[in-house]
Amino acid sequence: YDELGVIFVVPENTRISHRVLIPTDKLNGAKAGQVVLVKLIAQPSRIAQPVGHVSQVLGEHAAPGMETEIAIYSHGLPHEFPDAVLAAAEKFGDSVQPGGKRDREDLRELPLVTIDGEDARDFDDAVWCERTGSGARIGWRLIVAIADVGHYVAPDSALDVEAQTRGTSVYFPNRVLPMLPEALSNGLCSLKPQVERLCVACEMMVSAQGKITRARFFEGLMRSAARLTYTEVAAYLVQSEVRPEAQAPDSKAAQVGAQLRALHDVYLALHRARIERGAIDFDAPELKVRFGVNGKIATFVEQPRNDAHRLIEECMIAANVEAARFLKKHRIPTLYRVHATPEQDRLEQLQEFLRGFAISLPRDRDPTPQDFSDILRRVADNEEARLIETVVIRSMPQAVYQPNNVGHFGLALPHYVHFTSPIRRYPDLIVHRGIRHVLRGGTAEDLPNELRALEGMGQQCSLKERRADEATRDAMAWLKCEFMSDKIGEEFDTIVTGVVDFGLFVQVKGMQIDGLIHVTGLGADYFSRDASKYRLVGQRSKRVFKLGDHLRVRLINVVIDERKIDFELAESAARRSDAGSHGRDTSRRPDNRRGGSQFGRRGRKS
Repeated sequence: YDELGVIFVVPENTRISHRVLIPTDKLNGAKAGQVVLVKLIAQPSRIAQPVGHVSQVLGEHAAPGMETEIAIYSHGLPHEFPDAVLAAAEKFGDSVQPGGKRDREDLRELPLVTIDGEDARDFDDAVWCERTGSGARIGWRLIVAIADVGHYVAPDSALDVEAQTRGTSVYFPNRVLPMLPEALSNGLCSLKPQVERLCVACEMMVSAQGKITRARFFEGLMRSAARLTYTEVAAYLVQSEVRPEAQAPDSKAAQVGAQLRALHDVYLALHRARIERGAIDFDAPELKVRFGVNGKIATFVEQPRNDAHRLIEECMIAANVEAARFLKKHRIPTLYRVHATPEQDRLEQLQEFLRGFAISLPRDRDPTPQDFSDILRRVADNEEARLIETVVIRSMPQAVYQPNNVGHFGLALPHYVHFTSPIRRYPDLIVHRGIRHVLRGGTAEDLPNELRALEGMGQQCSLKERRADEATRDAMAWLKCEFMSDKIGEEFDTIVTGVVDFGLFVQVKGMQIDGLIHVTGLGADYFSRDASKYRLVGQRSKRVFKLGDHLRVRLINVVIDERKIDFELAESAARRSDAGSHGRDTSRRPDNRRGGSQFGRRGRKS
């Protein structure tokens, strides 16, 4: 900004209250309104503001993709690969070398397929299934083949050090920061169709009851038969149930139709077993961003999960469980994916919330995953099902990586690891190294250094996962504000997701856009919060607003830089209009929204 010849920048981080002065000879070509990186050359004092110089100009504030650039720098995400790392990835070429094929089981004639989203580029996993037995002895042979990243990423190599630094791939709506260079992540490690790839495979025998009766791991050489999408597979499964003979002969799904039906059958068996053990089943739709031809956001679309999503999820969970069992059996240290039981204070808050829906958790014992599952199934057809699911998620701790196994509460499993995504998650690579150690004759007594002292590694991987989540949430929040910025005055249908002293947090239906209705936007009354019942009550009117209420609101203010969206009740706006009044300016009112709702504004990832 340039005010009366004084040039300054406003920090993106709102916790930094100082504006930074920029001398005219330190602008580095920056212009007013641009987003820049600044290095401080003088710290603030009681009588002077901080002084800095522009080290880099990122671009215009409203440029497409700026939300991602800001998130990358705000969260310190590595986004450029060093030359040595790129060279190390490219030295392998674009095809599997003869030496890498030795001593591997040949799966090239097996019609393994990948099933992913339409926009996926890195294919970690492929699946194949066939029916075995008949009658009461029916079962399935299921193979989950995972890209053998460990063959290319050696411990302590340049590639390994960079992968550790990143910890995970980061998926923004319009950009990906891969954990590995694209020569590997989208190239030699990606299980593309009709090309040879190295894999680590898990073969499982699954009973009609969904129990895995036998499993083994092996190093393999494969050739994916087809790259299928969730949409294609779901459509095929629905159509084949109605008219199995009606498949088009040139359909990719039809070419592997027999095994898709077998995969669907084994999924149903595995899912029944999941329900029986009491695992919590969250099935909320994913929010997708649609961009226009100019790179600017066009709209948000909720993408419901279908049986193809669930099919792959169950196959991956099965392989992850068997990987954990395998490593535990051979006493190989690893990074478990652990999900602890909910803390008591969170459970008490959840009990109070559920009471408003005439639902309760048991009070005479610690709740089990089955108790949570029963609640979600009970409210599945309820209009507030999405809200209840969100609050249940928020009541739980975050899942983390650690060598000390305490089980996975949400999945109701005694041991669990992440094995199926080594292209994009570093903990999976640790798991692969442990499995490879055993497959090549190693024991718990001769562990390599990379499988020792994993406590710090688990903490780092967990922190980097959270960093990636926070960065993508920030970018998405920017996009939501940008999308709403030209809709001031428009009305939306919302649901109340949080109740605080200063107002209501609401979410726009179908777009998962969150905003605040300040108490001044609820009407001419004084509202006080009844914390035990998660509601605001008008002292004069006795009007009640509570969690789960459906409200028609009017958009009154958007502040993109602060990721803030403000609403008021549509009926309040209508009353003012009828009275001939003019809407008040709420853009400068005090805002205490960082106080948060009783469950926090952001859900917990389990």
